[in-house]
Amino acid sequence: MIIDMPGTTTRAVAKRLLTERDEGGAVALGRVLTLVVDTGDHDPEHAIAAANDASREHPCRVILITSQRAGAAPSEVGLDAQIRLGGDAGASEVIILRPTGEVAEHLDTLVMPLLLPDAPIVAWWPYEPPEVPSEHPLGRMAQRRITDSVRSSDPGRWLRTLADSYREGDTDLAWTRATLWRGLIAATLEQPPFEPVRRAVVSGQTTHTSVDMVAAWLAHALRCPVEVERIDDAPAIIQVRLERASGDIVLDRPDGKTAALRQPEQPEHRIALPIRHLRECLAEELRRLDPDEVYGDVLTKGLPKIPAA
Repeated sequence: MIIDMPGTTTRAVAKRLLTERDEGGAVALGRVLTLVVDTGDHDPEHAIAAANDASREHPCRVILITSQRAGAAPSEVGLDAQIRLGGDAGASEVIILRPTGEVAEHLDTLVMPLLLPDAPIVAWWPYEPPEVPSEHPLGRMAQRRITDSVRSSDPGRWLRTLADSYREGDTDLAWTRATLWRGLIAATLEQPPFEPVRRAVVSGQTTHTSVDMVAAWLAHALRCPVEVERIDDAPAIIQVRLERASGDIVLDRPDGKTAALRQPEQPEHRIALPIRHLRECLAEELRRLDPDEVYGDVLTKGLPKIPAA
């Protein structure tokens, strides 16, 4: 069900939600959080689709703010809204807000009447992050703040900016996209021989910030020199090589789908390692509402050891 509400207010939207709950059976019971999404002037549909998929694991209310108007003229009131329920909203309720003028200058006040009572708030910027997420009007009210430097206009610069402004509760999906790589590498290093890594090399797409995050993680965790090989047309991360006295450990994924793990005196292992979809990464981040301390250490202590792109 899709309900368009041009020229409205958030209080009117909240009232309409209550009406739909009473008359049509749409309920907010069981919603575990409020996900507030700011897509700026980008098409919001990709973010809505990812949020709908993630909501099947984490039922939530999604409040999405966009300045894109799809060719429609701004209303005089300053706010157009749309409510999506049922099959158009996955396991969530989706509220799309298109504010203009002065209304768009106070986003916290705008969304406050729509927040679920006594439920955690997660803020997500799928494209351009704010300079300081924790000081953004939406970031100040959120327990977790999710950015995505990979999809921003200048990934390398934004990642360094996020490092400078990091506060507990921040996270970036460049880190989440590398979860499987980190798990495989850590599991490999926990097997004998237990030798120190002399040097590490991470290869991947030139501006894909997951490459930088894996390199920063290795530099912070292993306390060894880490080199980054940047390749323009690579599909995200394509290889991690760890150099040890007994021989190199190489995790190689040239096609973005299947990885080969090669170690001295062991047969080659083939591992399914596809590039992760946005919905998988978002769902992973919604599983935790406590600060990701490892991410914070890697971003603030490991990343400065890695040359910028």
